[in-house]
Amino acid sequence: MEFRTPPPLSPGDRVAVVAPSSGGAHDAPHVFELGLERLRTVFDLEPVVYPTARQSNEFLSDSPRARAADVHAAFRDPEIRGVVATIGGHDQLRVLRHLDADVLRSNPTRFYGMSDNTNLGLFLWQAGVVSYNGAQLMNELAVPGELPDYTERYCRRAFFEESLGELAAGDEWTDEPSTWWTNPDEMGSPPAYEPNPGPRWAGGDDAAAGRLWGGSRAIVEWHLAADRYLPAAEALDGAVLCLETAETLPEPEMVGGTLTCLGERGPLERFGAVLLGRPPTRSFLEEPPRDQREAYRERLYETVAETVGRYAPEAPVVLGLDWGHTTPTAPLPLGARVAVDPATETVRFS
Repeated sequence: MEFRTPPPLSPGDRVAVVAPSSGGAHDAPHVFELGLERLRTVFDLEPVVYPTARQSNEFLSDSPRARAADVHAAFRDPEIRGVVATIGGHDQLRVLRHLDADVLRSNPTRFYGMSDNTNLGLFLWQAGVVSYNGAQLMNELAVPGELPDYTERYCRRAFFEESLGELAAGDEWTDEPSTWWTNPDEMGSPPAYEPNPGPRWAGGDDAAAGRLWGGSRAIVEWHLAADRYLPAAEALDGAVLCLETAETLPEPEMVGGTLTCLGERGPLERFGAVLLGRPPTRSFLEEPPRDQREAYRERLYETVAETVGRYAPEAPVVLGLDWGHTTPTAPLPLGARVAVDPATETVRFS
């Protein structure tokens, strides 16, 4: 497949803000407004709020066609250089049947969104258009306190540069849940960060390079189940799989199950390398003690390395990248070429 990388943005460009997933802006307008402000003041971009962006969950759930229409309109508009999703959700898979791949491929525009927006990223992959799994408006650009330097640095690359370059580790990270979504008074209070140990390497020792495919673990599993938007098996030869887990804190066995499905179906053995985002270990519903959180992460890492090793023993595995549902984070370009080198322990996009 021939891929098209949409041209980078320039300072002052107009970017569409859409809600192809759920209605977070309706429920937390103070977070939404902070995200818009950061697009303007931190990145010098001009957000253009599309009709779906401020709609409720009820409206969006009843209107998958409206969500698709906003995506089409944003891609078709020659004055729009980027499309930013407000937040994730749980049903974007229903929107894909209303999308026209020819429209998206004929008007290549940089798309930014993660979690449930992995659906749209994988749809764009099928259309041969590179998109960014990250730089989402509300949960990544509107972090309370100051925008982390790491997030700003990699979002700036994703907005304005041809390539993300080498993916270094941040100095610190957090998965601390906060009530700032429901309490505007907490918008000035950042979460507590801890030192970043950096990623862990497992699996094979040989370098690998290929196009990136994947995103949210749950959404990848949906696509396996729906079997409507998966690439042909040969299209994944030598590709690099990326997966990250959400704040739902799936059991390691569930993550291993997703990888087992990829293995039994056939794609897993075709991947040249596997990248795993650092998993969250707590949520609004669960706040386990630190030792339990660390044990959960260790079990998850071991399960991923073991399952990948069963089907693709020569593939290097990188565990705990600064990407996904923890903070800070880098938006990863789905469809872009990435080189994974265990000898130098580097992950580099070109």
